[in-house]
Amino acid sequence: MASYSTPPNEKAEVFEAEAAGRGQVDCIDAMATAPGTTLESFSHLDEKKILRKMDMRLIPMLALLYLLSFLDRGNIGNAKIEGLQEDLKMSPDQYNWCLTVFFFTYAAFEVPSNLLLKKLRPSVWLPTIMIAWGIVMTLMGIVQNYHGLLIARIFLGVTEAGLFPGVAYYLTMWYCRHEIQFRQALFFSAASIAGAFSGLLAFGIAKMDGAGGLEGWRWIFILEGIVTVLVAIFAFWALYDFPETASFLTEEERAFVVFRLKYQGQSQSRVAQADEFKWEYVWAAFKDWQIWVNIFVYWGIVCPLYGISLFLPTIIRNLGYSSSKAQLMTVPIYITAAILAVIVAWTSDRVGKRSPFIVCISTHNPKVVYAGVFIAACAIYPAFPGVITWLANNLSGSYKRSVGMAIQIGVGNLGGAMASNFYRQKDGPRYILGHALELGFIGGGIVAALILIFSYSRINKSRDRRMAAGEHETISEEELSAKGDKAVTWRYMH
Repeated sequence: MASYSTPPNEKAEVFEAEAAGRGQVDCIDAMATAPGTTLESFSHLDEKKILRKMDMRLIPMLALLYLLSFLDRGNIGNAKIEGLQEDLKMSPDQYNWCLTVFFFTYAAFEVPSNLLLKKLRPSVWLPTIMIAWGIVMTLMGIVQNYHGLLIARIFLGVTEAGLFPGVAYYLTMWYCRHEIQFRQALFFSAASIAGAFSGLLAFGIAKMDGAGGLEGWRWIFILEGIVTVLVAIFAFWALYDFPETASFLTEEERAFVVFRLKYQGQSQSRVAQADEFKWEYVWAAFKDWQIWVNIFVYWGIVCPLYGISLFLPTIIRNLGYSSSKAQLMTVPIYITAAILAVIVAWTSDRVGKRSPFIVCISTHNPKVVYAGVFIAACAIYPAFPGVITWLANNLSGSYKRSVGMAIQIGVGNLGGAMASNFYRQKDGPRYILGHALELGFIGGGIVAALILIFSYSRINKSRDRRMAAGEHETISEEELSAKGDKAVTWRYMH
């Protein structure tokens, strides 16, 4: 059989398109970094108008993608109370393993996925992995036993691994440090809304029990998987790559966006952030102490987060409510959390602080427990965008930031694997052990946050003294750029 090859004229067209794209990027970079270029060079542009254009073109689509991602990984909790565990004849421990294995592959594939995002472009990579996990989600609706579900959850972790760290990093390539948390919160509020939708959709879809000879919980997986694939196809057209090639901005606006991103975080305006790929930036991320301390803060938030998203319907049902009512009672919790996440993030960007907080309580009275879950969700969800933004703000150089955020989210999400086993069926309805473990991680996260605050403050003061002594004048701008957040001119946010 003759093998197919691209005709020469097609190859030429592809090459010319790629060359044109590279030329466009180089042109914008040259405008942004030309000698004598300062913020005053762009003073005639309306910065707020440009930000509004970016918000309208980027945030809604990204939020929709993450809504579907969080919906698809967490809907197993809704499926459980509709009979998944009984129909597949799984023990409580087997069900917990199905939750846990997702996080192992999810963590393992986040760093390579973020590197591929940079190489393959967001408009190609993100929709591609989305189609993949939509197919996996649909297939979860036809599994016949524990092993089938286990394998499906493993592959769901592989395919979903690239979305959250990818989008979290992607936003840092558009917005400056003092703007990013509000946008991260708008994006992440989709997780809260996903929780609300999950309950509403599960309530409605479960009514299809018996349709086509399938149980209601199977339809939850099948329909939500199909919707994911359809949205992913649309995303190929709707997603943009990076500011240098954004068609909705003028050439001058693109140069302005690139300029303000390159020189943020430095006390010397001509020290640009490094943007070229070097393996040393990848290894620098793995060796950076702040990433690993930040992971403990992340665990203090993500363990309760997954404790709520995976087990909330079960916890509410075990308080004595029916499955249908338990699904509906999750809705107001998530809606309130989404609103608070945006309010807290907006305030954080205004004051320039990234201090998360969290609360969790337990008691006998079902109504008081429900109120306690309300409080916990309203503390956890606003805190999560903050911990992501905090690290992103303090990593300089796009490749180091890409890898560092993937490490944070990848290793951090192993907390989800732990949280998957905190709430054992035999501990219901109060789940004292699960709540105690969550509180332990929260306490550890608070200690880690205090360590970061103290360390950042001490390093900034030390660099102020070194600059006052003129140390930066003995180092070239290129060397300072290569040092990234380790440069004497860089200042940490805390």
